[in-house]
Amino acid sequence: MEMKDLALPSLNRFASDYLQNRLETEDYFHYDLSKPDIYLNRYEELMNRSFSRDELSDYIQQYMSRLSFSEAVKGNIERLRRDDSVVVIGGQQAGLLSGPLYTIHKVISIIKLAEEQEKKLGQPVIPVFWIAGEDHDLAEVNHVYVMKNGKPDKKTYPSYQPYKTMVSDVELETEKAEKWLEEIIETYGETEFTNKLLIDMKETIKKSNTFVDFFAELIHEWFKEYGLLLVDAGDPDLRQIEKAYFESMVNESERIAEVVEEQQSFIRAKGYAKMIEMEKRAANLFYYDPEKKDRCLLERVEGGFSGKNGEVSFTGDELLEIAKNHPERLSNNVITRPLMQEMLFPVLAFVSGPGEIAYWAELKKVFELFSMKMPPIIPRLNITLVERSIQSDLEEMELSLETVLTEGTANAVESYLDSVKDETIDTLFGKLKSQLEENHEKLFVHAVSLDRGLEPMLNKNIEFIQKQLDFMYGKIGDRTKERHSVILKKYDRIANSLYPLESPQERIWNVFYYLNQYGPELVRDMMKLDYRFNNQHKLIFI
Repeated sequence: MEMKDLALPSLNRFASDYLQNRLETEDYFHYDLSKPDIYLNRYEELMNRSFSRDELSDYIQQYMSRLSFSEAVKGNIERLRRDDSVVVIGGQQAGLLSGPLYTIHKVISIIKLAEEQEKKLGQPVIPVFWIAGEDHDLAEVNHVYVMKNGKPDKKTYPSYQPYKTMVSDVELETEKAEKWLEEIIETYGETEFTNKLLIDMKETIKKSNTFVDFFAELIHEWFKEYGLLLVDAGDPDLRQIEKAYFESMVNESERIAEVVEEQQSFIRAKGYAKMIEMEKRAANLFYYDPEKKDRCLLERVEGGFSGKNGEVSFTGDELLEIAKNHPERLSNNVITRPLMQEMLFPVLAFVSGPGEIAYWAELKKVFELFSMKMPPIIPRLNITLVERSIQSDLEEMELSLETVLTEGTANAVESYLDSVKDETIDTLFGKLKSQLEENHEKLFVHAVSLDRGLEPMLNKNIEFIQKQLDFMYGKIGDRTKERHSVILKKYDRIANSLYPLESPQERIWNVFYYLNQYGPELVRDMMKLDYRFNNQHKLIFI
């Protein structure tokens, strides 16, 4: 396994401008990535704030006790209690089988940045992963992609939720999950690693009651030796630590919406699209019905708060009472989650995806409203896994990785087909079509002059003729593709591996294909590589 850097443009314009230092940073963020002392300045700022370290550490110890503790995890829980420790944090939804590859990339980024900054600062820097268990969008996490009939195909876990249930509460049925897993692994083909992979995963499924349990088990197994700490944003026990923070968010709900809108207006005036959709009356908190397990977004109304669709209704005092005595019934949205994270943890840096960079920029004034600075927003490592067989195909097709990773293979395929097509066929077909259309037009004009009622029939007739000609030409093209199918399949293999569904590999494929193909040590082997946070795309050849 080896790694090379490659310069690739960001798909998000705002993120690209941020990374290329083309923004007036102070308008959007509190720390400028181009400054060499950002981490030291951030550390000093955190040392002037207080955090509920013991309470938070006790929660993490209790939450992770269900997992197989490592000495590194135990050590980091204790280090978190120290007043001089800070964290590097990032998070993701609890995707089945860990979700798309970028989840793995984000965890690697968190751990590597924490290790890097601990060495530079000479202070304890702890990696923390925030599982977004409070999220209710099941469609985001209930599937993986597999190959079917030569194309990526979504394989969805068969689970129906009539309400907006938090993923932390979505049950994982053992028999159903095992069958779903078997069907997925079968698509990968049998290797020397397949049998053990299935056995291990079925054991993990048996230990998991919910989607989040399954996710946490996997992430912990792969990264426990590096001391990664896990928290579940949907855990009622964590909510108990968040009581006072929810109260402050309820009290400031109107101002939160106002300052977000102000910042969004500023960003739009600078020519960027807003990322967060927010109603003017938004309370930016969810209420969770403990009986139905249904999550509804709250908004401010005259006299208090109500569900966006009228599901619930509270006075201001009633909602404050819920925050104080039943905090497990409240949860954050995209605007207040970063605030909660910042209130809970001494965050040295937040590791983000490209889209997250843009929406954090809309939150600058919210942090200021609570007399805080947002942490340095550090883009996660962007990684593409390049299999040796795919590398060979690239060399044979004379395709560059940069081209494939930015535009796929469609243009290359079109050029190749142009190079092998029969020019005589094209010429004859063009003449035939032109002559038929010309003669049909003459017939049309003369026939209509005799009888206007023939016009609809003649229009349908020319459409039919054109369709038949196009059908014939398409069939000739299909035969050309059949004759050159070996080459075309190589283009398909390249695209499906590196740029599936015209998207980056890390957004579509799941790590289990690679674990089945290359063995259970794949993630640990990736962790052994020397990563630099230099905004370069990482190519890992396996």
